[in-house]
Amino acid sequence: MAALLLGAVLLVAQLQPVPSRPPAAAGPEPGQQELVREAPPAQAQGPDGRARQLPQTVIIGVRKGGTRALLEMLRLHPDVAAAEHEVHFFDWEEHYRRGLGWYLRQMPASAPHQLTVEKTPAYFTAPHVPARLRAMNPAARLLLILRDPSERVLSDYAQLLCNHVQKRKPYPALEELLLLRDGRLNGQYRALDRSLYHVHLRRWLRFFPRRRIHIVDGDRLIGDPFPEMQKVERFLGLAPRINASNFYFNKTKGFYCLRDGGRDRCLHESKGRAHPRVDPTLLHKLHEYFHEPNKKFFELVGRTFDWH
Repeated sequence: MAALLLGAVLLVAQLQPVPSRPPAAAGPEPGQQELVREAPPAQAQGPDGRARQLPQTVIIGVRKGGTRALLEMLRLHPDVAAAEHEVHFFDWEEHYRRGLGWYLRQMPASAPHQLTVEKTPAYFTAPHVPARLRAMNPAARLLLILRDPSERVLSDYAQLLCNHVQKRKPYPALEELLLLRDGRLNGQYRALDRSLYHVHLRRWLRFFPRRRIHIVDGDRLIGDPFPEMQKVERFLGLAPRINASNFYFNKTKGFYCLRDGGRDRCLHESKGRAHPRVDPTLLHKLHEYFHEPNKKFFELVGRTFDWH
């Protein structure tokens, strides 16, 4: 039960529906023809030398992987300035058409030495985002936090179910969405597609070298945040300012909370959302479904993860 509660804390904030992805097509990546390349307007520095900067680091996903927890932990570092909300610049057409000037205005004011960070989990699985992000900054450093694909599917469903319950709207049982009439898993269910990590990462590797993408183990971040954050600091070239004393286990909530300058804070209580009960047979099917995709992902990144 403790492990379940710890896993639930890393659920990301509720997302608005992302427009449907464009159909796959041969040739250029969707969206490449209209890449935004204009320089954003210069931002006047304030008296303290602070100004808005385009992000040098972007947390690209994955949805329900722990992106909110990762961002909040990064904000413990004094040299990090993070956008407060998910901007959805590269994946929402109505935002992207507004240009880099609009994107820049969504960023926080920061000192010249600070790193500006933006987080939008939907970026990872949106086909046109890698090309667009590279057009903005080919030297960007990308953070990708992943967890056990089967657990991520359950978290995905739990969030959508909760959203519908809050609006007093009906929502199908997990089995109805996951299973076809013949008992096979429904490959068209989007939550399954989001957990096919190797498929989406290959798209990103067409535009960014592997050394520009750091993969955070979301399951380890749950159980012991500090070592994972040390790796993030090194990847981003930040001085080691986050330490073990910044994390403490809250026995009441059942997960790690943060301590910053004498101030204690935990993630929003919605992050403690429990997974639905799943029939063991269905859970076994999920594990089997992701077995080969996980192997392909491990080969792609040159490391393994403790996933089913």
